[in-house]
Amino acid sequence: MAEMRGLYALPPGVDFAECFVQGLLARMADQPPEALARVTILTNAAPTRGALSRAFDRAGPLLMPQIRSITGIDPGPLLMPDPPEAPLARRLQLARLIAQMMALRPDLGAGHSIPVLAQSLSQLMVEMQTEGRDITALEAIDTGDHARHWQNALAFLRIAAGFHLDEPWRDRPARQRAAAEAALRDWPQGVNLPQGPVIVAGSTGSHGATRLYMQAVAALPNGSVVLPGFDFDQPPLVWDGLEQADDHPQARFAPLIAAAGYPRRWSDARPPSIDRNRLISLALRPAPVTDQWIAEGPGLPDLGPATAALTLIEADQSGTEAEAIALIMRDAAERRERITLIAADSGLIRRVTAALDRWHIRPDDSAGRPLPLTAPGLFLRQVAALFGQALTIDRLLILLKHPLTATGSDLIGRNEMLRETRELELELRRNGPAFPDADTLADWATKGDETRKIWAEWLAAMLARITAIARDRAPRPLPDRLSDMMDLAQALAAGPGGNSEKSRLWQDKAGQMARAVLDHLAEHAHLGPDIGPADFSALLVTELQAKALREDVAGHPCLRIRGPREARLYGHGTVILSGLNEGGWPQPLSPDPWLSRQMRAAAGLPLPERQIGLAAHDFQQAIAADRVFLTRAKRDAEAETIPSRWLNRMLNLMGGLPDRGGPQALADMRARGADWLAMAQALARPPAAVAPAPRPSPLPPNPPFAELPVTDVSLLIRDPYAVYAKRVLGLRPLPPLRPQPDAALRGQTLHAIVEALLKSRPHPDTPPEALRADFLRLTALVLTDEVPWPAARAFWAARIAGIADRIVADELARLAEGAPMVIENRGRVALQGMDFTLTAKPDRIDLLKDGQVVVYDYKSGTPPTDAMIRHFDKQLMLEAAMARRGGFDALGPVDVAGLRYIQLGGEGRTFSREHSDQIEGETWDGFVRLIAAYLAGEAGFTSMRAPQKTSYAGDYDHLARFGEWALTDSAVPQKVGDHG
Repeated sequence: MAEMRGLYALPPGVDFAECFVQGLLARMADQPPEALARVTILTNAAPTRGALSRAFDRAGPLLMPQIRSITGIDPGPLLMPDPPEAPLARRLQLARLIAQMMALRPDLGAGHSIPVLAQSLSQLMVEMQTEGRDITALEAIDTGDHARHWQNALAFLRIAAGFHLDEPWRDRPARQRAAAEAALRDWPQGVNLPQGPVIVAGSTGSHGATRLYMQAVAALPNGSVVLPGFDFDQPPLVWDGLEQADDHPQARFAPLIAAAGYPRRWSDARPPSIDRNRLISLALRPAPVTDQWIAEGPGLPDLGPATAALTLIEADQSGTEAEAIALIMRDAAERRERITLIAADSGLIRRVTAALDRWHIRPDDSAGRPLPLTAPGLFLRQVAALFGQALTIDRLLILLKHPLTATGSDLIGRNEMLRETRELELELRRNGPAFPDADTLADWATKGDETRKIWAEWLAAMLARITAIARDRAPRPLPDRLSDMMDLAQALAAGPGGNSEKSRLWQDKAGQMARAVLDHLAEHAHLGPDIGPADFSALLVTELQAKALREDVAGHPCLRIRGPREARLYGHGTVILSGLNEGGWPQPLSPDPWLSRQMRAAAGLPLPERQIGLAAHDFQQAIAADRVFLTRAKRDAEAETIPSRWLNRMLNLMGGLPDRGGPQALADMRARGADWLAMAQALARPPAAVAPAPRPSPLPPNPPFAELPVTDVSLLIRDPYAVYAKRVLGLRPLPPLRPQPDAALRGQTLHAIVEALLKSRPHPDTPPEALRADFLRLTALVLTDEVPWPAARAFWAARIAGIADRIVADELARLAEGAPMVIENRGRVALQGMDFTLTAKPDRIDLLKDGQVVVYDYKSGTPPTDAMIRHFDKQLMLEAAMARRGGFDALGPVDVAGLRYIQLGGEGRTFSREHSDQIEGETWDGFVRLIAAYLAGEAGFTSMRAPQKTSYAGDYDHLARFGEWALTDSAVPQKVGDHG
């Protein structure tokens, strides 16, 4: 058997699994078949184990070696007799400790949830265990040089370390470290030696425990370590100082080289482009690199052939990047060529998958779908979010429309349930309330058939439970919270008269995985702290996020989507490296809430830059493949992006080597990418030119309407098309799914308050203090009934109280002049010679002592000016004309003394506006001519005929296709409908 002792490596760009197996079989060629079965191969992860198994299968019939995970090594029962505890149990114990800390010092955990802090603290404890650090490492940190926050965090961290690290048998990372230390100690003494050859394959030794074990294996007489993606082009001078360059791709290998020597080649496999590997090696040198580029750059070969298989795609937007990637993958599928998309951005992966779906192509995505994004995961998250939160219309509808809701019911089918849900949605949108409860369904249930009654009765019971849990905001025991959430979820899934066991909640693969996660959480929930609803939701998402669902539908055999960590296995053949922007690949470093960067260094823990170095190693392996597409988007949804630091270095180095053909090679890479972008843009363009829609000005059959409220007259002048859509076509915008205390509601509420005051019939001799008290009392009643948002109620009540004195004083002055006779009462006036009636519902018309009237209108904002009234805002002037013509039963024909606006905001002032019989008559005559033109079909309903502002946005702009035409475009009236 050929020698297998020591440190070996394979370069970037080769098929690691295939080359490793070929190298092993070559070394075992002179051994009997059963010798291979005595070999133990330790890998870093499950994907590596699978890739090696498939490579052995391709090698033909043979006895398989033992393939195990290096993270599963154990010191054995002699050192640690008890089995380890579940990681969840340890996290919940830490969460209880954090909860006690936050009860005493809330400032230490401000802005963080307990489960998130427990997760980060658990990761820190794992790091300390794998790196062989204990509480003494924390005690060695000098707190005098750090801010008070870090000093307090360190004080707690010492307590947590004393609790968590005192019994290493409890945690798998500590047991792995103990096994590595035992091997490093015992094997050189000939104690507990492995029975057969041991090989560590594919691990970089990024964690301390793994690195120690790799050192021990490399020192065995029959042990070897095979490193992936090793840079054989890097000179020794760089290797000597690499241990301090945490962000360098080869930095993880430096301690192994120091302990076991420079690695030898495991096989004679060579990368597809040795020259390209030299270019990347020089580009990724640890900083400072400029002097090395100047010194060694001219020694690089011609960069044209070296980068001939590289294509650079720089799209304008991420959507265009995804379209170009999808085209590349489709092209590979048509040619039956294997291609791998390596992406760190899950959003980009979803866009690429969606783009491929237009051709009914499904790639093989190794990540699968995260369990929280499956139907059961979403359902459980939505149910958990109900606790401690008032139920809104949109939350209710999300639950009712979920495909798992009421799937265990025999009384109501899915179609009937969706029909009733749709009707309930319309009822709630139009009539509210903003926060539905069981009483909401009382009247609605009586308007339907027996199916609705059954549905409404069950839903009312569910709403009663949900309303009760919405008030549940105090911390409660974790087992109780979990039990309440599961009970409610199963009741919602069961449906009316249903059974949760018959529902689809736990039936499919995703449901079984979700149930297993919840059962595991229930098993250890007693170890956790009392927890609030928000923290419970965070805990649930964290536990579900640890699982992913691989689709049962087989993906295309040639198209693969992999994560960056899998680059060592798939960094060969044709590869797409996507999302090459800072913040995408590499992804941003997560802040450590427990230790600052300086404190980690003092404690002997890895610095955060280690993650950058690991990502850089993934990049170096992937870019060495046979054919590589490098893609990025120049902009995201917010701003311009910055190219990934590794791509930026390569481009800068190439641009500075004109003698090596760098600028021309770079231009060729971009030209090849531009071809794919052009195809993606051509695919997005329609096959034939589509003419933009003209500015609409429809002429419907006469008469278009027989009645119009006075409030629509201004709209008819400014935006006739909106009146056409609303009054002729009968289209009304639906209210929002989640009502908000916006300006419209504020105006309605203020009107209701003043209306309530007037209908209480205050006397002009009422003392101002008494009237003010009555006004504020009515304000409180109306706000309680109409505004279910506490913050908005308090704010609006304070605003009204601030102008109450002015409102009361002006109201007493008005009452002294006359009495309000019309208060939100509808009036009507028919136009002579036309089949048309103008209607109005004035806010208020007062009858003065001299027999004349004053027309009032309440405004929560700024009242219109006289100029606006003359040209557009005709409401008050037309109401005056209607009063003169006897349009209101409570008045009969009367003369008008004036028009006034009462401001229910600002300072609460009353504004008089210009009025005379002549202006009123001209306004009425103009209105009659306007209506006659529309009734006779002489005027088209032009969209946005005279908007007040160019930023005007109407409810029907999309119907008018505004944007395809501009306000400067002319409108040509066009007949629509049946004109006979």
